[in-house]
Amino acid sequence: MHILNHIILIVLSALTALSLPYTANFIAKKFLAFWALIENEKIFLVSIEIVCAMVLILFFNYLGRIWKNRKLVDAAKKAGLFYAPSRKGFFSEKMVKKLKTRQGIARDIMLIGSTGFRTFVNPKSDLHEAIMSCRDAKIILLNPFSEGASVRSKSISEPGITVEHFSSQIKKSIKFLKEIHAVSKNIRLKLYSDIPFLKLTILGDYIWVQHYHAGLDVRFMPEYAFKHNQNSSGFYSTFYQYFLTKWNDIEIPEYDFDTQELIFKDKTGNDIKREKFNLNTDPIHENNALETDL
Repeated sequence: MHILNHIILIVLSALTALSLPYTANFIAKKFLAFWALIENEKIFLVSIEIVCAMVLILFFNYLGRIWKNRKLVDAAKKAGLFYAPSRKGFFSEKMVKKLKTRQGIARDIMLIGSTGFRTFVNPKSDLHEAIMSCRDAKIILLNPFSEGASVRSKSISEPGITVEHFSSQIKKSIKFLKEIHAVSKNIRLKLYSDIPFLKLTILGDYIWVQHYHAGLDVRFMPEYAFKHNQNSSGFYSTFYQYFLTKWNDIEIPEYDFDTQELIFKDKTGNDIKREKFNLNTDPIHENNALETDL
């Protein structure tokens, strides 16, 4: 087939070359006959001039746009930008879910979020399948009883989003992770108390980033994906270090799925304090919360 393709191309090239004199002669005759009719039509000539000018303007503007877009593409490649949908739609959401599922299955997952419910608990969420079949997962969610959770829920003006509803979603996420941990033991969870800043998902060599804008649901914020590369100017390493900084923050305790306690550790990784964390009660208002110094 490869040799046959070459033979066909050679034959077509020969036929084209042999037909050029006849084609040129035919075009010349037609053009001269056409020109004899329109050479004295000034309005027609002016119209052709205007049309040609418009075509040239559009052509050079198109070339300029291509050049600018190429520069933007080069800048995006240097930054490690892999995916940035212009708008969210049905097909776009399907594509994002497919990409995240493929990138997260049988790999390490690292995630910072607020409630996590629409991220991995809901069966229709992007990471529902990946979180259940990942190799290891390090997840940081909001403490449902923290001031950060209260402020975040109150900042969203959508009906139905209350402090109780917000905390309930976080508790469902914790229980969901506890069920996975009971089977595979590959899930680690930490709970922070600050107001959410970034929704960050690390799936192997890919990082997905969204910003928690005050007053807006994160669903309406653009999502960007960055790919790991050897370029030191890429943002993958920056966001990766951001996650590690949060994960190693001694102010953010780890949740023990077996004992239902929050474990505080020092900089060397040794346990220094444990607090009882009952999902059915608010430890802030619980007088008999268990605290043990180790």
